[in-house]
Amino acid sequence: MSRRTRPRTAFRVFLATCLLAVTAGACGSERPETLVVLGPWTGPEGKAFEAMLHRLDDGTGKSYTYQGTRSLRETLGAQLEAGDPPDVAILNSIGELVEHARAGHLTPLDRAATARAYPPWAPRLDVDGGRRTYWVPLKVDLKSLVWSKEGEQRKEGRPSDRPEWCVGLASQATSGWPGTDWIEDILLHRSGPATYTRWATGDVRWRDPRVRKAWQTWAALLGKRTKASIDRSLTTPYVGPRGLLDSLEPRCTHEHQSAFIRYVYAHDRVRVDPAAGYLGGRSEHDGAYEVAGDMAAVFSDNPAARALVDRLSGRRARTLWRARAEDGLQPFFPDASDPQPTDPTGRRIADILTAKARTLCFDASDVMPPGVRDAFHRAVLQYFGDPTDRRLDELLGRLDTVRTEAAKDAAPGRMPESGVCAPPGG
Repeated sequence: MSRRTRPRTAFRVFLATCLLAVTAGACGSERPETLVVLGPWTGPEGKAFEAMLHRLDDGTGKSYTYQGTRSLRETLGAQLEAGDPPDVAILNSIGELVEHARAGHLTPLDRAATARAYPPWAPRLDVDGGRRTYWVPLKVDLKSLVWSKEGEQRKEGRPSDRPEWCVGLASQATSGWPGTDWIEDILLHRSGPATYTRWATGDVRWRDPRVRKAWQTWAALLGKRTKASIDRSLTTPYVGPRGLLDSLEPRCTHEHQSAFIRYVYAHDRVRVDPAAGYLGGRSEHDGAYEVAGDMAAVFSDNPAARALVDRLSGRRARTLWRARAEDGLQPFFPDASDPQPTDPTGRRIADILTAKARTLCFDASDVMPPGVRDAFHRAVLQYFGDPTDRRLDELLGRLDTVRTEAAKDAAPGRMPESGVCAPPGG
């Protein structure tokens, strides 16, 4: 297995300086070791994670530096290309993690960490003849949720009138992913976890009637839209200036979005409901939920990096993290025994995530190879602008071409089907 060794330029300069000054006793016997953690959180989220990280003093003299960026994939790629990767990186794309494992960038985790790495968050991979665990979830999120303002009329837990859906698809380089969440959720609830899994792992064609119907169902649920409305959704960020329920004109009433959006509505009277009641799916699939996660993986050969991942996924780190996070930003963790958010909405979501859900299925686009995922994002934007059957057939044909090309390079180390959907808590 080929691996890149990160240069320790600063350390070499330090050693050279010590050699020159050794007779004067200018250097100590050891230099404190600093481990670099690269992650996706900035702003208040990044500050809370960094505050937790700095409290993880194990008495060995190690220190930890956090680098937060919204351009995680590009930053990590540049660091790998330069031969200077972080010790630990936190990614939400299983497809990217699989590619890194196959390329020899990742170090398998120690046994202690693998005990907290279970499907659908972190399945074991077959790479180079060995079956190993390469990442562990740090925080997770529940998708398959619909948000609305308190007071929206409902009957028997189902929408009583046609919702006016809020849609914001802009997200810089990843624009379109809110639409992929819709299509994934619809397919999950109409066709079930088995079909969803086979599609996510490339064994079901995009032109399969079940997949095609999911796209058409999304368009039907959104209803007829004006050109101005379409253009507005294509350019509006997924979070809006202050949450989509308060940002769009004409006013919309319901938003299909992940649990992370609760921080936007932390001080509003909102309700959150399982999306199953809105998607026209089959009742036997109501207990299935789409989920996402941020996983920590080791990119260096340093044993201390593996020990850090073990500690980051442990109870002490999770308790410290929750204590330092602002209201609405307290993270969700994958097990019922983990510390969970304390706000009412957060507690309700955590209960679904860790206990009430029958099946959790990892975000399908994040399971797909990055090339397929990116093509999916682009196709969603194009279909939203022109939701005709002719356009859909053209887009699905292109996606099947991308899928076929990706399949040629899918092994070894491909995501196992058993790693996409699983019951809560492993």
